[in-house]
Amino acid sequence: MLRCAVLDDYQDAASAIADWSRVDLTVFREHMDTEDEVAAALADFDVVVIMRERTPFPASLLARLPRLKLLITSGMRNASIDLKAASAQGITVCGTASRSEPPVELTWALILGLARHLVPENGAFRAGGAWQSTIGTDLAGSTLGLLGLGKIGTRVAAIARAFGMEVLAWSQNLTAERAEAAGATLASSKDELLAGSDIVSIHLALGDRTRGLVDDAALACMKPSALLVNTSRAAIVDTEAMIAALCAGRLAGAGLDVFDLEPLPADHPLRTLPTVLATPHLGYVTRGNYTRYFTEAVEDIDAFVAGKPVRVLS
Repeated sequence: MLRCAVLDDYQDAASAIADWSRVDLTVFREHMDTEDEVAAALADFDVVVIMRERTPFPASLLARLPRLKLLITSGMRNASIDLKAASAQGITVCGTASRSEPPVELTWALILGLARHLVPENGAFRAGGAWQSTIGTDLAGSTLGLLGLGKIGTRVAAIARAFGMEVLAWSQNLTAERAEAAGATLASSKDELLAGSDIVSIHLALGDRTRGLVDDAALACMKPSALLVNTSRAAIVDTEAMIAALCAGRLAGAGLDVFDLEPLPADHPLRTLPTVLATPHLGYVTRGNYTRYFTEAVEDIDAFVAGKPVRVLS
């Protein structure tokens, strides 16, 4: 029987959601911070199931896992796996399907939470504090700027229109026709989008062209009253520049679900800034997505054992 490890199962969900009876399963709930920890923990496993980019698998780690035969990631893309090194070592890497609705829904949870100051108002309510101390931001009639108008960005745009918002969109390859089809107006540049938006939400894949895209100069284009929401990838935004803008009042608030280092250190300033509404990378964490991830991970294992791997990443 193959020995299978599931990593970073924070909610201890995997064993209850799928039928793992055909493998010898071990679930690791706690995140391991160093490569040495991961290598030692996984030395005796044939199959490893990982959740997105919670634990990276670079070539240096793969080389320390000679028993590993099958590596499975949730989703069909994981930039933290060295696929070339895996192939060279004879490791098959497979993925699973993933729904786009959950990150869309969390994006709007962050937007609404920031716009209506839900956390401070709820905190005051529970503590017997002031009865109304903030004034909310109207969504109707305001402008949502979308950096990225792919599958997720298009769904976010549809909800914005339901709120009565104007939608601007921009990415390097976006055309006016595609923007119009999604109910958005193409901004002529990134800076025009940032300057014209009351709320900016990021829905881009991380790559060489998008890393650090929202830097100090970009943040300076935004209105001091604007909100920035990032449920995509942390490295698209210059975190230090964003913190500086928030502290100086050049940015009214940030809604964040992704961070340069995860889990975020307990003493990180983003944990204490009052204008930050943050969640611990929950964008894809829903029962529906987890059911799909873990049941298809088991399917991947069965297909691999049968000699006909499915959903192979390359």
